[in-house]
Amino acid sequence: MFDTLQVKGMVIQATPVGDFDKRIVILTKERGKITAFARGARRPNSPFLAGTRPFSFGTFTVMEGRDYYRVRQVDIENFFEEMSEDLEVAYYGFYFLEWADYYGREFVDGKDTLNLLYQTFRALLKPALPNSLVRCIFELKMLTINGEYPNPDGEDRHPSTVYALDYVIRAPIEKLYNFVVTPEVETEMRKILDQHIEKVIDRKFKSLEMYFSIAKI
Repeated sequence: MFDTLQVKGMVIQATPVGDFDKRIVILTKERGKITAFARGARRPNSPFLAGTRPFSFGTFTVMEGRDYYRVRQVDIENFFEEMSEDLEVAYYGFYFLEWADYYGREFVDGKDTLNLLYQTFRALLKPALPNSLVRCIFELKMLTINGEYPNPDGEDRHPSTVYALDYVIRAPIEKLYNFVVTPEVETEMRKILDQHIEKVIDRKFKSLEMYFSIAKI
C-alpha cells in the first residue's frame, strides 16, 4: 500500500506524456524536488489542467510510488498568471526555475529555495525593480543558499557593490527586493556573478539565452 501525502511546492517543469497526461517536477518544502505524474491533466475538463503548469504554487496531494509520485489533488494559492503577459518576465521566470531544478534534490529541504522563488516572482511583477537587478539578487541568493557564493570583498570593487553583495548574502529572503543600485554598481555585480557562476555551475541555462536571442531580432 502506497502512502498519500501533502506537500507545499511549486511546479518547476511540466512535460506532456502520452495523449492526455503530464509529467511534472515540483520543488517542495518537505521533500525537495520530486517527479509526479498527473493523469489526464491535459484534458480540457481536468481538475489538474491549470495546477500542473510551471509557476503554480500551492499544496499538492500525491501518492508515493517506487519511482515517482502520482498527483491526486491540487490546491493552488498562486498561479503567477501575470508573468505570461510580459515576454521578458516570462523568460526570466523560466530561467529562475532552471536554477531551482539545477540545485534541487529529493529529500533535501527545499524551503529556502521555494521561498526565494516565490519572493522573486513577486519582485518580477514590480515595475520599479529592473529585471536585470532581480536576476543578480536571485542568483547571488541561490548561490548563498547552496554554499557557493563569491566573497563580497574584492580588490578595486566599489564600496557600494561590496555593500550590495554583502546585503544580499546576509538578508532574510523576505527583505531581498527592497533596494535599487546605480547602473555602474549593477554592471559590476553582473560581472562578478558571471565570472563566479562560470566557475561553480556546470550547466548553461537556456531560457535567458533564448530571450536575449529573440530580443536581438
